Amino acid sequence: MGWRDRHLEIKSPEQLLPMRRAGLVVGRTLERLRAEVRPGITTAELDAVAEDHIRSSGATPSFLGYHGFPASICASVNDEVVHGIPGGRTLAAGDVISIDCGAIVEGWHGDAAFTMAVGEVPAEVERLIEVTEDAMWHGIAAARVGGRLTDISHAIESHVRAQGAYGILEDYTGHGIGTAMHLEPSLPNVGKPGRGPRLVQGLALAVEPMVTLGTKETDVLDDDWTVVTTDGSWAAHSENTFVLTDTGAWVLTALDGGEERLAALGVPFGPLAD
Repeated sequence: MGWRDRHLEIKSPEQLLPMRRAGLVVGRTLERLRAEVRPGITTAELDAVAEDHIRSSGATPSFLGYHGFPASICASVNDEVVHGIPGGRTLAAGDVISIDCGAIVEGWHGDAAFTMAVGEVPAEVERLIEVTEDAMWHGIAAARVGGRLTDISHAIESHVRAQGAYGILEDYTGHGIGTAMHLEPSLPNVGKPGRGPRLVQGLALAVEPMVTLGTKETDVLDDDWTVVTTDGSWAAHSENTFVLTDTGAWVLTALDGGEERLAALGVPFGPLAD
């Protein structure tokens, strides 16, 4: 099915307000988890922190039970790229961890992720994390009303390619989001600009580059969830949910709505609330 044949869910300004509330729950949960990450903590303990924070905020975890997923966050360590299942794994100094989190408020979803080092890591790993997060912001900054979906893809790929010989996952993508966590369209992290559906006000997208120090090729572990690099190279994952309004981009899962990073990239900021 081609992009032009797919139904896209366009939100009204009134519908975006509970999406922003869901996004804030996600953003605040991730902020809490950043503070909890340390050597000696298990990924299951991080999951418990996340579920408690989401529920105490009046929201529901998006991930728990999703196609049978058994936890409220994805916790992916080192060569695990995405979809890691929290459990008894204990974080050690020198690890990196990617945490992905989703929450539902009044039927509307927010979805975001970050990668961080556990203590000190080699400079190339720190750089990988930085490049991945920056690529996400460059992707969001490329979105304009009337533009095309792959303008975002091209901006992500161009930024990463300009920084070095990294692998960019192609089999896993960003996505539309709203009344479900995953909606059309799929949003590739590589591609030529000017393709795909037109970007319009109210189309919410989760932008999420996944970048590695080696290959773009991956395998799925026997748990049927955890995605790892085939060459064992370490990976980073960065994600935010955003929407275009009549005045600019509004990053629903960023606590400041994305204002600081968008301003640094010269992009209009378009909040409807806060």
